Amino acid sequence: MAGHSKWKQIKRKKAITDNKRAANWTKLIREITVAARGGGGDPAGNPRLRLAVDTARAANMPNENIDRAIKKGTGELEGVNYEEITYEAYGPAGVAIMIDALTDNPNRTVADIRHVLNRNGGNLGQANSVAWMFDRRGQIVLDAERFEEAMVLEAALEAGADDVETEEGAYTVTTDLANFHAVRDALRERGVEWEEAELAMVPKSTVRVEGKDAERLLKLLEGLEDSDDVQKVYANADVDEASLSGV
Repeated sequence: MAGHSKWKQIKRKKAITDNKRAANWTKLIREITVAARGGGGDPAGNPRLRLAVDTARAANMPNENIDRAIKKGTGELEGVNYEEITYEAYGPAGVAIMIDALTDNPNRTVADIRHVLNRNGGNLGQANSVAWMFDRRGQIVLDAERFEEAMVLEAALEAGADDVETEEGAYTVTTDLANFHAVRDALRERGVEWEEAELAMVPKSTVRVEGKDAERLLKLLEGLEDSDDVQKVYANADVDEASLSGV
């Protein structure tokens, strides 16, 4: 698939070794709360909430945490009112970066993001400065060692997926927005459990990044990911393999 970003594979490798469960749960709880606030507390009638709950369960979050987050979103329990904001930025070598945040304090969040960018050779962009370089698509990542490629291809494509890419021990299934849930459900019916499923910002093309620029970029992206208010980070970087040795 044209425009696939190596950052997704880098994050996948790090997720295998890094113990960041608590931070991940915090981000998932925010997403569940916001999804319930926007579309109601019934996952069956709220696709965004259903995805958030499924993702939380895949991350081994206890049901009581999930239920509490839903009730905070619907107003049954007192909760924080989070605002959804997308920031656009540039990194080393002109890499385009999209940053999705959920925050109760936008001034704090933008200051944190600007600090990470400035420290690592990046800068904050204006609205629509890089958004045109990405398309919103469904992406489902599967462990290639667990599932047979022919079966994954058949199930995904029959359900309406646009593409299935195999790279570095993972299948990445790409869909349009309308078919995302149908493809995800079709894979589940075939017994295929996914590592990650999201409505992602997929780059239309990539920028090759090598050497010192690659090292700075990886530190920048990781710094953004580590921010409490940042939910997702997308970049159009094709990072040189040699630069991944220290990741």
